[in-house]
Amino acid sequence: MENNYIIPAGTRIGHVHLKVSDLQRSMDFYCGLLGFQLMARYGTEAAFISAGGYHHHIGLNTWYSKGQPPAPEKAPGLFHTAILYPERKDLAAALQRLVDAKYPLTGASDHGVSEALYLDDPDGNGVELYWDRPVDQWPKDAEGQLTMFTHRLDIQGLLGELAK
Repeated sequence: MENNYIIPAGTRIGHVHLKVSDLQRSMDFYCGLLGFQLMARYGTEAAFISAGGYHHHIGLNTWYSKGQPPAPEKAPGLFHTAILYPERKDLAAALQRLVDAKYPLTGASDHGVSEALYLDDPDGNGVELYWDRPVDQWPKDAEGQLTMFTHRLDIQGLLGELAK
């Protein structure tokens, strides 16, 4: 296998499919709280949800996990699903919905290239809600190399986007 292969720049992650213990509870979180749209449902075992009418960005199923506890935190597996919002104001609106619902965050960070909110879904699956800054605003060193970081997110500044 050649070591110089680079995946094409236009490649995207198409969707994530999550094992959940209670389909309706997960639908309440992803659709009711985060605002995804139900695209297809297979009885009480699976649902496919999206943003903007795509066939699905997230699949939810109970095929192997119905009624089961969350996976152990220290076990291998998915760290988080990252949901990219198109604008900072959209991330602010998501934050306001979480605040209004009193849904707990597990973190909130400014990474230089992006601003991110972290939380867990009802099954303990990590979820990152974020927006990317324009590329020309990404932090770089003197040689032009990307210098990401993790600083505390200015929550009030983010919520201030809603007043604009």
